[in-house]
Formats: sequence, C-alpha cells, structure tokens
Amino acid sequence: MDFARRRANSRIAGILSAKESHLNKALTAKYPLQLSGFHTKGHTHSTYSNVLMLHEAVPDEVWINPIDASARQLKSGDRVHVFNDRGVVELPCKVTQRILPGVAAMPQGAWTRLDGNGVDVGGCINTLTSHHPSPLAKGNPQHTNLVEIKRA
Repeated sequence: MDFARRRANSRIAGILSAKESHLNKALTAKYPLQLSGFHTKGHTHSTYSNVLMLHEAVPDEVWINPIDASARQLKSGDRVHVFNDRGVVELPCKVTQRILPGVAAMPQGAWTRLDGNGVDVGGCINTLTSHHPSPLAKGNPQHTNLVEIKRA
C-alpha cells in the first residue's frame, strides 16, 4: 500500500491545529505574545528547583524581545505579571534580542507557589497552560500559550 492510501486511512489528521494560535485574532488581541517554555541550566525539570544557590546563579526569568519590552515600558530585572485567562505568574523579565518579537519564553520546571491573591510567584509555566494535551504527542502544551506581560 502506498503512503497516500495509508495516510488517507490514518486516524491522525494531516494538519493539526493548536488550541491556541496566532491565527485566532480575537484571542491575540487580548493576549498578543506566544509563550514558549525552555529547559534551563538552573534545574532539571522540577528537580533542583528548590536549590537557592542555583537560583542565584541562574534566576528564572521570562524572556522578552526589546521591541515588546519597549511597548510595555519594561527593562531587564523588572518584576512582571505574565498572564492569560488561566492564571498569573510573577517573575523578573529579561529583555533580550535572543527571542523573536511577539514571543516570550519561560523556563520549565519551577514549582507553583501562590501568594494571597492567587498569583503564582514560584514561576510555574503550567499555571498558564491548558490541561488539554497536545494533539499529536498527547503531551503538555506549554509551547502554545498566548499571554500578555505587564509590570507587576
């Protein structure tokens, strides 16, 4: 059987659409930044996330492009709220050209720590993430979150 026939009988769609996308204009008007997660040198997933010496050497920060930071009047080190309809995370920001305009990135693996107002001051990206698995791998969809960032 050739590939085209096997593909036609497959239960996996040819094109998988994310739950959230830059194509959803109503949602991107409210949350214009695509948030992605990355692995950090400061901890391995959540292991060592509680080691103060590692946090001092490699602090968890949300990365934002200078163009997006300027529009929000942010500079490196400012404490910010990264938020969407699912929650709010507070952590410092890092203004860097190493991230594209329209994109923000946070390290994965921080532990949730809610303050009295329900703001996650632990920096856990899952606070902002859907509980619905990604369509193909059925994994955690922490790379497809739309968010906004403002000074805390």
